[in-house]
Amino acid sequence: MFSLPAMRLSTIDVGSNTVRLLVADVLDGATWRVVDQDQTITRLGEGLARSGALGETPMARTLAVVRGYVERGVRLGARDIRIVATSAVREASNGRAFAAAVEQATGRRVDVVSGEAEARLTLRGVRHGLGALAGPVLVFDIGGGSTEYVLAEDDVIRSMASLRLGVVPLAERFPFPGPVAEPRYRELYDEVRARLEHELPEPIRTARVAHLVGTAGTVTTLAALDLGLHRYDPERVQGHRLDRPIIARLAARLGAHTVAERAALPCLEPGRADLIIPGIAIVMATLDQIGVETLRVSEFGLREGVLMDAIEGRRAP
Repeated sequence: MFSLPAMRLSTIDVGSNTVRLLVADVLDGATWRVVDQDQTITRLGEGLARSGALGETPMARTLAVVRGYVERGVRLGARDIRIVATSAVREASNGRAFAAAVEQATGRRVDVVSGEAEARLTLRGVRHGLGALAGPVLVFDIGGGSTEYVLAEDDVIRSMASLRLGVVPLAERFPFPGPVAEPRYRELYDEVRARLEHELPEPIRTARVAHLVGTAGTVTTLAALDLGLHRYDPERVQGHRLDRPIIARLAARLGAHTVAERAALPCLEPGRADLIIPGIAIVMATLDQIGVETLRVSEFGLREGVLMDAIEGRRAP
């Protein structure tokens, strides 16, 4: 009896704020072992809300990181490297041209996924990481350029939405370079809350969920801060619970700092220091809209969902 060598795959998630790498060995079925993972904030969507186009400098930053991640995957022996791009690329007037430039520079195809596909893939990644969750589950993914919501029960998606509600344009419109002034934060929160009320589909707005699950940088950063981590540990962050009072306490702590002081906190990347306040506003508005007091944090998300699709695609006849 002998075991077959593992199939090594890689996924790269090109988001509006962050580029995420995952390299994994597929062991059997949908089981894998992480070989390497990384993320870099490139803020691809910087200025997009004002101009409607991706800027030259953000594109150059992002292209350099994606090319480096592709090279890393090749060095590690990945047989297949999947690159997906989300809201910034799909919404920008020059998004397709940027995707073509990435393809030319890396020799790898770039899939510009729709908001619905992004939501579906994120749900797949979250469900794989957290396992079976009984009852209705609402997953939300706060991104740089959009926020996705998926309402599901078991393997059935009941409703989904991709809102053009991202932390990058919110941070550009509601900057907090110094300590956060309560009236200005309230203005930010009220706008986000109104957007959810008017733009979320009725099944999501009125859902009675058994589990609210958050994924991506805002909620994972809040989990790391709540855990008091000095170095980010995805295994401890995965599945962590954040209650409303905990989030309010973290918001007050972060709001008392300047943006430079926030950037110096452990597990809060400097590139996220100005984004965390708008991210918290989306989290709190979501809790209020859905009427729940607790959310679970998922370290797994879009890139893991893409990996699962890649595994199934390679096994398909």
